[in-house]
Amino acid sequence: MDERGWTEYRLHKESGVPQSTLSNMFKRDTAPTIPTLESICKAFGLTLSQFFSSGDEAVELSPEQREMLDKWNALTSEQKKSLLQLLNNM
Repeated sequence: MDERGWTEYRLHKESGVPQSTLSNMFKRDTAPTIPTLESICKAFGLTLSQFFSSGDEAVELSPEQREMLDKWNALTSEQKKSLLQLLNNM
């Protein structure tokens, strides 16, 4: 949450997890259920396997994701900026 600048309230809104559940997790060190953890991961754009990975493991990309990255890497800085603006407006 800190990296994104999110508060518990923002995580609640993005994940749909009740604020009381998040508060218990953060303030009382209660463990989340798997469905709660899945909702939180989804809010952060992660899978459960990515969440539990050690960080040294490579993330597997789908063929479509690899194609998008290849095309992204071929863009100029100005094109990247324009594409990001377009995506943010979708």
